[in-house]
Amino acid sequence: MAERKATVSRDTLETKIEVSVDLDGNGRATFATGVPFLEHMLDQIARHGFVDLSVKAEGDTHIDDHHTVEDIGITFGQAVSKALGDKRGIVRYGHAYVPLDESLSRVVIDFSGRPGLTADVNFSRARVGQFDVDLVFEFFQGFVNHAGVTLHIDNLRGANAHHQVETIFKAFGRALRMAVTVDERAGGVTPSTKGVL
Repeated sequence: MAERKATVSRDTLETKIEVSVDLDGNGRATFATGVPFLEHMLDQIARHGFVDLSVKAEGDTHIDDHHTVEDIGITFGQAVSKALGDKRGIVRYGHAYVPLDESLSRVVIDFSGRPGLTADVNFSRARVGQFDVDLVFEFFQGFVNHAGVTLHIDNLRGANAHHQVETIFKAFGRALRMAVTVDERAGGVTPSTKGVL
């Protein structure tokens, strides 16, 4: 099987981002983003998705974290898309339920080629430390738009915002892992009646 790795850079007036992914990794991760809570969440994707992930970012965090978080999502989506190539033989769909104490989240993903994000999450508070929880949606919207996936995120219950966010990212990692797995029975066929994704 060909290596499913990619490195993508994004350079704007607001941010400078470099993301490297190996979809067949062991969950190794290195981060230098200036947004510590996001790094903690990206580590969940890597570890629970068995994705090797490196993210370097310089952004206008003196204003706020919005541009940096969004652009990391965009660049991560581009890197995953590039690493997958034509998507032949992948499972395509992935889902996971993940609990953390009182919180429970469900994430479902489809590498459909059609970007779409549906999220039903009511965070118990607006910030986790200095991190604005609205940026969770900005990250995933950036990812969805540039990876070309349909993504459904539901926090089914939760009272602690940290736990709510963490279950979402862990479930996303597990769902991603399932969806990008190569199904040997598929024989390299694209998993769509259209013949393309």
